[in-house]
Amino acid sequence: MFPPPIISLQNISKLYKRYHHPVERLKEALLPGTTKAEEFWALRDINLDISPGDTVGIIGRNGSGKSTLLQIIAGTLQPTRGEVNVCGRVSALLELGSGFNPEFTGRQNAFFNGRILGLSQAEIEAKFDDIVQFAAIGDFIDQPVKTYSSGMFVRLAFAVAINVDPDILIIDEALSVGDEAFQRKCFARIYDLQERGVTVLFVSHSAASIVELCHHAVLIDTGEIITKGTPKVVVANYHKLIYAPEESRAALRTALQQQAAQTSNWSDPANQAASPTMQERETASTASPLQPLQAQYDPYLLPQHHIAYESQGAKIKNPNIKTLEGKLANILCRGERYVYSYDVYFSQDSAQVRFGMLIKTVSGVELGGMASHTLANCIEQVHAGSLIKVEFEFACLLLPGTYFFECGGIESGPG
Repeated sequence: MFPPPIISLQNISKLYKRYHHPVERLKEALLPGTTKAEEFWALRDINLDISPGDTVGIIGRNGSGKSTLLQIIAGTLQPTRGEVNVCGRVSALLELGSGFNPEFTGRQNAFFNGRILGLSQAEIEAKFDDIVQFAAIGDFIDQPVKTYSSGMFVRLAFAVAINVDPDILIIDEALSVGDEAFQRKCFARIYDLQERGVTVLFVSHSAASIVELCHHAVLIDTGEIITKGTPKVVVANYHKLIYAPEESRAALRTALQQQAAQTSNWSDPANQAASPTMQERETASTASPLQPLQAQYDPYLLPQHHIAYESQGAKIKNPNIKTLEGKLANILCRGERYVYSYDVYFSQDSAQVRFGMLIKTVSGVELGGMASHTLANCIEQVHAGSLIKVEFEFACLLLPGTYFFECGGIESGPG
């Protein structure tokens, strides 16, 4: 039996009104309905249940409603309609500047924020040394926050957020401000909170961070949930949506929503990379140390789910891996060299073209790849009707496991 959700959103919608002149806002307050304000729905009928201990990534284009949704969950914003149920202490790291008084020192802000989050004075004093140590801003802890750089600010804000023992931690793009070393320290602390059963909501434009950090993901566009599920698939659909031609984007949104409507649970069996029988064959092929080390091709070893981007003048066909002798292979031997190839058919003229390949884990983490040309040295012109065969030779240095190869082309200039 599943535990009750720690966060439950039912038909959440948020309406903003746009006024053409400031005086119209006053008229609306004094005489409701007398002005013709333009309505903007930032969120429309959001339904989402999040279980205790889940880490959920929320991804979408700028202006899609991600931050509005997090503010409603955090309680800093009220929905126009719908019901929000949140159980437990919420610690939110929202847009830079929220919750801190710039005239107060870092020390004062840490104590004030701790009290707002429900800690007693004694509890904050007990945790204060940990906050200072994690923030690592030195003597600036006793300087006004208005003198902080954006990096120092987010260091202190994150240090306070994670040290108040939250049941729910909400992070809205704040980590992108810190330097690389601080981001790694933040991720290490988030992993620690995950192990302790803290529920984490994470908004980021970094697809790799969503895949690496989150158990589930939600794609939001124009205030609506488009799809939700495993991070790898949701992120791939996000990329598919943002890179689709404008004229086909609405149809793609509808198709993704219809597909998501058929799945009520987070995990869709169709999103799994390999069936049990495939995993058994892979285990059997690598279990015996006496088995000859040679590449093999299993025609049944195929993914059950793939993402194809909308065509923008070219179509990729026949991706495959072969040995240097030209034999098909999908079970590779570490240390050997192989050729990954695919054909590209151009249906329209394209300029400054280059091709690439990418290797990912089953969960979608990008391990590495290659490109055919640099930005300064592309194929100048490819005419409509052309068929180009692309080949990348690589050494297999991967550890035993299942991996995915992706291929693609980029047009850097006008076609």
